Amino acid sequence: MASAAPEPAHAEPEAPAPAGAPDADGVRRGPGELSERDRAVLAVEARGWPGPGAKERAVREQLGISPTRYYQLLNALLDDPRAAEHDPVTVNRLRRVRQARRERR
Repeated sequence: MASAAPEPAHAEPEAPAPAGAPDADGVRRGPGELSERDRAVLAVEARGWPGPGAKERAVREQLGISPTRYYQLLNALLDDPRAAEHDPVTVNRLRRVRQARRERR
């Protein structure tokens, strides 16, 4: 498998593309569709992992991005209603976890 170029450390998280606009993959999506990458990020998060190392390794190998970039994309997806439509169980679980962390601060 060819490795992707490393993500720059200073890269800003990409906001989800507006409905009908090309996304990061250059593909136009309908108003209720996530990009293939967004669906893959949610699929990785929905899976059970034996430990953090296995998940980070899978992120690098399957998605070709750094774990930091993965979590930036995932956090943006939690605010995207299309993600909640695609995988409501995973998105709502992660929203609850995120809210609990915010309340503890």
